[in-house]
Amino acid sequence: MATRTKKSKNPESTGANIGYEAQLWQMADALRGSMDAAEYKHVVLGLIFLKYISDAFEEQHAKLIAEQASGADPEDPDTHRELTGEDIARIASTYHAWRGEKEAGDYADVPGFCRSALLEEVRKHGHVLTPGRYVGAEAQEDDGEPFDEKMKRLTATLREQQAEAAKLDAAIAANLKELGYGG
Repeated sequence: MATRTKKSKNPESTGANIGYEAQLWQMADALRGSMDAAEYKHVVLGLIFLKYISDAFEEQHAKLIAEQASGADPEDPDTHRELTGEDIARIASTYHAWRGEKEAGDYADVPGFCRSALLEEVRKHGHVLTPGRYVGAEAQEDDGEPFDEKMKRLTATLREQQAEAAKLDAAIAANLKELGYGG
């Protein structure tokens, strides 16, 4: 005869409130009994991947919250980008093509977007998986400004910014000194 489990006095410990991690492991345990070990490893690797992605998301989310608290703008397209449905579809179809699924078409490396790196190359980089290391940068359109002119213009702008920074540093130092913290 089956025994009844004791109900928790904690109202938040219901099946509806169980964390996704606990649910994933419950599913893994349920599958393990009815699945060949060779197949089961794929399930477990998938769960480990989901856990890794979730942890990475939580870490990035915490960073964004901290940046926002210090005045950063999470809507700034130069630093943050929200994926659109079109972006997600492109990523998904590229993944399916990379996996060799016939209906997804042929996979091709796209600079700045995707590249299938060989394990030897990953090993050579000490197993560092920074995407830019492998994917590279998207080709930029030529803006028509000759390189020499652009460098002169950018260097002049840099010098102006450095001069302004020196003035600000001097003002900060003077204010600190006035407050008794200069030296």
